[in-house]
Amino acid sequence: MKAKDIAGLLALSAFWGGSFLLIRIAAPVLGPVVLVELRVLLAGLLLVLYSLATKRPLNLRKYWLIYLMIGLLNSAIPFTLIATSELHLTAGLAAILNATSPLFGAVVAAIWLKETLTLKKVIGLVLGLVGVCVVMGWSPLPLTLTIILSVVASLTAAAFYGIGGAYIKIYAHGTNTVAIATCSQLGAALFLLPLTVVAPMQHTPSLLVALAVAALALVSTAIGYLIYFSLIANVGPTRALTVTFLAPVFGVLWGSVFLGEVLTVSTVLGFAIILLGTGFVTGIIKFGRKKEAVSEEVQEQQEIAQ
Repeated sequence: MKAKDIAGLLALSAFWGGSFLLIRIAAPVLGPVVLVELRVLLAGLLLVLYSLATKRPLNLRKYWLIYLMIGLLNSAIPFTLIATSELHLTAGLAAILNATSPLFGAVVAAIWLKETLTLKKVIGLVLGLVGVCVVMGWSPLPLTLTIILSVVASLTAAAFYGIGGAYIKIYAHGTNTVAIATCSQLGAALFLLPLTVVAPMQHTPSLLVALAVAALALVSTAIGYLIYFSLIANVGPTRALTVTFLAPVFGVLWGSVFLGEVLTVSTVLGFAIILLGTGFVTGIIKFGRKKEAVSEEVQEQQEIAQ
């Protein structure tokens, strides 16, 4: 990768890892629904301005239903579940659990897209499960029902990222990625808006909370999406998935530095096992015949062309 792409990858990892810190700060004050509504609405509006400035067509008339579904599956539901989980989990733990997204993506692809669940992917899935068990089995948090449900919410969010990715792959052909990012965020805002009446703001936000929301919408979401799609275009989807490894590292780092969250040996060990499993599933860690590696490279070039 070029230096520009490496810088973009590191920046994206820092931004997406930082989102867990920002959610941990704002969710207890605003509540998960209001926080995510503000996040997706502000990000969507900012991306609309970017689309207008760059003259990117949104093709709303043709793809509006697809945008709504992507917004629901890939933003509204998982964002809200993560924010809900972080009412009780640390930012670092939520970031680690979110690293299982590619593992769920492999399962969804096997069931929905009929993609072959290779030995390498099965090994990755098993390692991911073991890693989650290690992280939670020796977590400093007490294994109360509330904590268990929070972990389930965080893992369910990761599963929805897998479902959303499969949906995009099947139905989003023919539209540009900026349009998907822009309209899906606005679609997510439409879904969540009625729920803000049922789950209103919990407390009056401080300046710190307001800044956290602004950073979450502008940096982690709007700018983050633009960097991610740029990386896909420049280096391909497989290399862009390296962010899966790096973003949780930054999530743990930010939580430790700014919130004083404790980082235990078992957490690091479980995290390493999850990342190892993710490496097998995404193909970043390779083994086997050379023919398989060549096939993966060809597939990546085809995805870039699309």
